[in-house]
Amino acid sequence: MIDTHAHIFDDQFNEDIGEVIEHCKSVGITHILLPNIDLCSIDAMLELSKLYPGYCLPMMGLHPCSVKKDNEAAMQTIEKWLGDEEFIAIGEMGTDLYWDKTYWPQQQEVFKRHCELAVNHKLPIVIHSRDSIDESIELVRPFINRGLTGVFHCFTGDIDQGKQIMDMGFYLGIGGVVTFKNGGLDKVLPELGITNLLLETDSPYLAPVPNRGRRNSPTYLPLISEKIANILEISPLKVSEITDNNALALFKLDEL
Repeated sequence: MIDTHAHIFDDQFNEDIGEVIEHCKSVGITHILLPNIDLCSIDAMLELSKLYPGYCLPMMGLHPCSVKKDNEAAMQTIEKWLGDEEFIAIGEMGTDLYWDKTYWPQQQEVFKRHCELAVNHKLPIVIHSRDSIDESIELVRPFINRGLTGVFHCFTGDIDQGKQIMDMGFYLGIGGVVTFKNGGLDKVLPELGITNLLLETDSPYLAPVPNRGRRNSPTYLPLISEKIANILEISPLKVSEITDNNALALFKLDEL
């Protein structure tokens, strides 16, 4: 299994990251994809990716909750890193209307900047869209005919939103929320199917049941896979095979 979204460079893993990685390998996690957050997280993310080359794979982007009034310096730094190092995606980027709407105009502008970078570097985007799925879909649309692709990370939308995303050739990142009693994905996924799904944990956040409330880890990815299998009435092995192939294709992991 491939964890397509995990922040295991977070301080919460400082004391036991080596043990976590070994445990990940023991439960069958073959790759862990690392989405950047802001300028302060870059060093820790790259250090981890260099400590575990080919296993922990970094992205580059600015999380929407890190978008402020003036983002030019941050975006210039991100652009420089993209020219200096190899990354598998542009992310984590996107929109967020849950925490604070103050910088919504700036979020839209930074979103478009990320899309331009993705097109220019021929990389997929990893979209955060909390309480802003419809808005993110509309921001993405103008770039589809330019070859842009990617994933709507931590998808918790409805059937119509899921179909729109899939029709654009994008993927749906499914994480711990699928195991939550009132998460709603048990009603949505049977209508969408598994064709465009990716597995993710969003560690250290959103740990799946029965570990909800604890520090999340890629080692919990089998719980997510098993829940999806149960909802779709297929085997966990089938879930792993299809989602792995999706991740390999989207992030070009077989070319590394």
